[in-house]
Amino acid sequence: MTQIRPSELTDAPEVRLPGAAGGVARDKPELWEAFQRLGAAASDAGPLDERTRRLVNLALAIGADSEGATHSHCRRGLTEGLTPEELEHVAYLAITTLGWPRAIRALTWIRDVTRRDSA
Repeated sequence: MTQIRPSELTDAPEVRLPGAAGGVARDKPELWEAFQRLGAAASDAGPLDERTRRLVNLALAIGADSEGATHSHCRRGLTEGLTPEELEHVAYLAITTLGWPRAIRALTWIRDVTRRDSA
């Protein structure tokens, strides 16, 4: 069986998958491919531009309290040209909806990525 690299089945091949997701993508490429197709279909389902979709996906990851997804959308956002300040703004917007502690936690998750990449 031909080994498929996870980066061959993603819309952001320049962004390295974290260990667990990369393992699933390598072990079950059919699942990873289906997941990627679903993401592409969701992206194409409406009029939002790529930049707006990334910021919305980041906000959803924060709202879902998902550190991994927050990191992922930050990494991908940076490769797509979003600035650390734009990504952090999403966390600040969360203050009134999600509350101070969750918004600040999201800010630390964003900075995990933005400050590591700038170091």
